[in-house]
Amino acid sequence: MDVKTEFPFAVVEDADMAIVLSDGCRLSARVWRAEGAGPVPAVLEYIPYRKRDGTLPRDEMMHAYVAGHGYACVRVDMRGNGDSEGLMTDEYTIQELADACEVIEWLAAQPWCSGAVGMMGKSWGGFNCLQTAFLQPPALKAVVSVCSTTDRFADDIHYKGGCLLGENFGWGAVMLSYSSRPADPALRPDWRADWLQRLEAEPWLAPRWAAMQERNDYWKHGSVCEDYARMTVPVLSWGGWADNYMNTVARLVENVPAPVQGIVGPWVHQYPHTAVPGPAIGFLQLALRWWDRWLKGIENGAENDPAYRAYMLHSEAPNASAKHRTGHWVAEEAWPSPRVSRQTLYLGASAGGLSAPRAPRGYLSREDAQGFSVQVNTPQHLGMHTGEFFPMGLNAEMPGDQASDDALSVCFDGAVLAEPLDLLGAARLKLQLSSDQPLAFVVARLCDVAPDGSSVRIAHGMLNLCHRDGMENPAPMPVGQAVEVAFHIDQMAYRLAPGHRLRVALSTTYWPFLWPSPLAATLMVTGGSLDLPVHQGSAAEWTPPPPEGAKPWAHKVLRPGKTTRKIETDLIAGITSLIVNDDLGDMENLTHGLCTGESMTELWEIHPDDPLSARAVHTWEQRLSRGNWAVKTEAWAEMTATASHLRLQARLVAWEGDNKVFERHFDEKVDRRFV
Repeated sequence: MDVKTEFPFAVVEDADMAIVLSDGCRLSARVWRAEGAGPVPAVLEYIPYRKRDGTLPRDEMMHAYVAGHGYACVRVDMRGNGDSEGLMTDEYTIQELADACEVIEWLAAQPWCSGAVGMMGKSWGGFNCLQTAFLQPPALKAVVSVCSTTDRFADDIHYKGGCLLGENFGWGAVMLSYSSRPADPALRPDWRADWLQRLEAEPWLAPRWAAMQERNDYWKHGSVCEDYARMTVPVLSWGGWADNYMNTVARLVENVPAPVQGIVGPWVHQYPHTAVPGPAIGFLQLALRWWDRWLKGIENGAENDPAYRAYMLHSEAPNASAKHRTGHWVAEEAWPSPRVSRQTLYLGASAGGLSAPRAPRGYLSREDAQGFSVQVNTPQHLGMHTGEFFPMGLNAEMPGDQASDDALSVCFDGAVLAEPLDLLGAARLKLQLSSDQPLAFVVARLCDVAPDGSSVRIAHGMLNLCHRDGMENPAPMPVGQAVEVAFHIDQMAYRLAPGHRLRVALSTTYWPFLWPSPLAATLMVTGGSLDLPVHQGSAAEWTPPPPEGAKPWAHKVLRPGKTTRKIETDLIAGITSLIVNDDLGDMENLTHGLCTGESMTELWEIHPDDPLSARAVHTWEQRLSRGNWAVKTEAWAEMTATASHLRLQARLVAWEGDNKVFERHFDEKVDRRFV
């Protein structure tokens, strides 16, 4: 990345600007402003991840850069987090979004603000800027949303296709840890009393989320897909193919009535100017182009840029820690694209198993239908090479070689390709099947199989069969009764090379990405078809600017970190485990002296023959210190299950120096109604 130290305007900074809400709660904001520029538009990032330490390294490289181009960048700690007052109760609450609207109104009224406000963010911040736009606060004029979702139930970290994600538990453990840290005593003299109050009120959210197994009002709140017509604020949406929020960009571009554009690159769950796999691109320059058009009214033609720009990945060897992906940028003036046509392939028992249609309608040709019947009952440890829901970097967090999981799956392979096959969009899979259990799910992986047998996951999709007729009113599967189901495989942009094969791999398990069904289900599949988005006329159609940013934060490494990721099998007990140790080390901020450190361990274990052996244990440690002051918190969480219940336990402990000042235990059971 090209580090810039000079900008059109000098930047002045306020480390702790007070924004006092109408109920008296004081939010803490870090503000970068263009000196001498007069009243300028404000750009708000509003998240719980602690501006004083948590997101500071990325904040300094982004917000100072944008401010130097004639803006006021405002990074606010949400209520109950970082250096702000109040208590946090859940994610994307009515209170959170009401606070966001009030902050926007406050910013617009400041003498240094022109009255126009933009909102940006990644992940949580990407979510709530869309959700705030949905509420239509008058001063909000544009949004830049990265790695976000339009549907909190069907396409977030809790459920996917109605299946309970392992990350629902994992994210609950993360937030138990993240929200346990106090404000910085240098900014909050009342830090200790506030900290103890936070700890006492700390929610254990994973059971709450796991209990809501249908798309109810809780999940509809904050899901902008409920009424796209309310999205009247211009949106620039970003996503990454190595992230699991890759569907949002296409949905926004297709459905939002306001000016909207989307860009999807090869990236993990990071901002595109620093993300891997490369190529990283000039996210900040493109964001500035958006802000200039919609916050300053500059006629720069940004509204005429392509509606949908996607990096089309090319076939190459699987690599769970890829630093770079070969590919090219495709630019679509409209989405859906007129260059995408639908091609149907049929699942069958004939050679290859995935073939072009030979019948005008229905799942199968008569030839394939005769004698076609296949059982899908996969071992519980299938999925160990799936990677993280939202990988953050190069620590083998992306999908690895799928060949070992393919060997455990039921696979349908297409013919060897004589020419490249370009795919752009979402595939749709239809299956005719029956189940011997009332609770079951099916997973489909779309893979690129090379001549050497290695397998790259292009995209995946899944369906909890209780949700076969919709997400709002699930019902158990009728045992032994054949039904027709259909679901989407995630958005993709991918070019398969000649000599490769396209594969559909079906499974009834996907650990630890999905929590297993209570009993090992056998699905009898008797037909199916795959509807593919085939793209034609593709070329290198866009050259994005190179990545730029302001200078990195001034810091000292006190203790380096280390990460390991292992798959282990106990040859006596038969248990297969994924074990992650992620020690981020300890750092000292040389600007304000705060020392921070973080360590995490994850254990995901299961017996291949027993879904009730599934067990997840996560431990997080947070460390803060300055001089003689030091605090530490430890969050421990465990999830297990019986045939009738999910059990989610947790423990939160806090120390001030060597003295334990707080300890609380949680132990909750959740009925297994549809998972």
